[in-house]
Amino acid sequence: MDATPVFPAEWNIGSFEPLADTHSSHVWKVESGKHPGTPLVVKKLKPAGMEEMRGAHYLRWRDGHGAARLYDLQGTAMLLEYAGSHHLEKHLDKGKDAECLDIFGQVIAALHTPAPSPIPADLQPLDRHFSGLFAVAGESPLYAEATSLAKQLLATPHTPIPLHGDIHHENIIESPRGWLAIDPHGLVGDAAFDVANIFYNPLDRDDLCLDLARARSMAEHFAPIIDRHPAFILDYAFAYGCLSAAWHREDGNDGDETRELKIAAALRELRLSAYPA
Repeated sequence: MDATPVFPAEWNIGSFEPLADTHSSHVWKVESGKHPGTPLVVKKLKPAGMEEMRGAHYLRWRDGHGAARLYDLQGTAMLLEYAGSHHLEKHLDKGKDAECLDIFGQVIAALHTPAPSPIPADLQPLDRHFSGLFAVAGESPLYAEATSLAKQLLATPHTPIPLHGDIHHENIIESPRGWLAIDPHGLVGDAAFDVANIFYNPLDRDDLCLDLARARSMAEHFAPIIDRHPAFILDYAFAYGCLSAAWHREDGNDGDETRELKIAAALRELRLSAYPA
């Protein structure tokens, strides 16, 4: 990480400490003369992370409702609310899985509440987001089935809404303002996509992700929150898992591809047995 980072002068940054150095960004916890006594975050995108600008525009659109607040955006640098360090995975580790599910629902309901400002023009449509899955449709029967289903889901009449696009335990933080989402991808499409990733997380808890009674309970819990049938939610979860597996395949990550496909196949079996077409 940069030893002596350069921050926009107008932010009047005083003390700072590094929080993360990822393939896509540098992140610092900072203090600013513009917000005295309030810890903030500066996130500066690297060239590999420029797609995250969509997430910044999504946060500006949310204006703090259900998500961390974006205070300013200067070039590739964001000045953000510091939500805290207690994320939902820590909550889960205390044996509070059911409470985590309730919190996910509360945050998603807040994120899906319309905002008065215009929807950002650069949010990525789901049909483009799923292109990685479509590219591997011929690689296996499971990928072919997921591709066919994803195209059906995308063609289902719906009102597209802005989506966080990467909701999981580590992206939901307990802040002084309550539980907030961080690090959105900035997508636009069907509300069901925003719950799909949750079925595959945490990444090291396959005991939970492969618990089909739990998965059915999750689908039924989210159904009234996003106004979708549990079967529709499980369809999106299956398609999403195969999309995620396709990304891992592209990266040559065989272990994670296999894991995602295993969970996706189990969710497909659950959907077809619990809610036969």
